[in-house]
Amino acid sequence: MIHRRTLLAATLLVPLAACAPGEGGTAAAGRLRLDYAYYNPLSLVVRRQRWLENELKDTTVTWVLSAGSNKANENLRGESIDVGSTAGAAALQARANGTPIKTIGVYTRPEWTALVVAGDSPVTRVAQLKGRKVAATKGTDPYFFLLQALREAGLGATDVEVVNLQHADGRTALERGDVDAWAGLDPLMAQSQVEAGAKLLYRNPAFNSYGFLNAREGFLAESPDLVQKVLDAYERARAWIAANPDEAVRLLAAEAKLTPEVATVVLRERTEVGISPVPGAEQRAVLERILPTLVAESQVRSEQEARAALDSLFAPEHAEKARAAS
Repeated sequence: MIHRRTLLAATLLVPLAACAPGEGGTAAAGRLRLDYAYYNPLSLVVRRQRWLENELKDTTVTWVLSAGSNKANENLRGESIDVGSTAGAAALQARANGTPIKTIGVYTRPEWTALVVAGDSPVTRVAQLKGRKVAATKGTDPYFFLLQALREAGLGATDVEVVNLQHADGRTALERGDVDAWAGLDPLMAQSQVEAGAKLLYRNPAFNSYGFLNAREGFLAESPDLVQKVLDAYERARAWIAANPDEAVRLLAAEAKLTPEVATVVLRERTEVGISPVPGAEQRAVLERILPTLVAESQVRSEQEARAALDSLFAPEHAEKARAAS
């Protein structure tokens, strides 16, 4: 089983800033726009290996970096990408609030978030965060993790001061002492542990939702052949990481500018890659547990819309074909 650490390293080997030839505005026909993210190591492999570019000779392939689930959802909503990677909870929230997306695949089962405090922090329990500042990126798994952790401790979002920062800025704020805690995300979380002595205040793998690969509904309907090519490439990347774990770590380290030690923690200790790509009962069970928190904290417009979104979120047929062919 490949862990997140190994996964992230593999991802880093994919050039971060490099763009595929021909990236840019083109007509919708013959165009595929998808994201890559440090929290999605399979995307790094697919991008680095150029499998899509090599196979889709008549299609312009554009890669867009997602700094977090919220950014991936913004780009899907704004139709600047066709396929994007988010946490499961973020996909559910987006669909419940009107973003027309479908989850077409599952890329990893990660423990990619936890509540983090500085090494010298006096805070040892979640309940002690009451009245304190906590950095989090709203609309992402770390934020939903924070909400669940607070509720478990008998608190709500209004009992802390949530400082809405992108993940990298949240890490900086914690290490500077500007906030008391941070809802962290790997690989930044592992990096802060290894390099700055940060401590994980609270972990709970059950509060982490899976990594979801989502497509715009319009793109899914208009270009099912391209959707299939993307999922086939993702399964190829899954096999590549399993066969090349050390190279995967080096890739993640290079892409995310991590040390090999940090990349190893992320990929090998906190990321499970060897899972089924087909969204189904296991992923739904996780979202069922998270849904009441989304409703209670007004992260969705209504419980009715959230449940309707959950009932209609998954489009597993292309992932089923990709798994059968792999």
